[in-house]
Amino acid sequence: MIAHTGPVTDRLRVREIDDDEGQRLVRIIRRGSGSVVTWRRAAMVQLSAQGMTVAAIAKVAFTSEDRVRDVIGNFNADGFGSLYPKYRGGRPPKFSCRSGGRSRRSLSG
Repeated sequence: MIAHTGPVTDRLRVREIDDDEGQRLVRIIRRGSGSVVTWRRAAMVQLSAQGMTVAAIAKVAFTSEDRVRDVIGNFNADGFGSLYPKYRGGRPPKFSCRSGGRSRRSLSG
């Protein structure tokens, strides 16, 4: 069983952000167009870069501390790619082009 670590988990901070990355975060936040998910994640990263604690970010963003830790950890590992959602809409295809062609031939023949 993992013991409760308390304030140690609150010390999670975003990695050092240079000026270009800071400007990119500001553009994502100020632009307002695009995905709300990207906007929220960028705001969490920016607040962490400004020195705000995980608990304070969670309170401001109306989300859980675990979610804030996930966003910050993913940004530290993957950079700006982690801010953009990975989901895609629609139903996944049942067959690829190759397998679909073979299955049709086997049904008709």
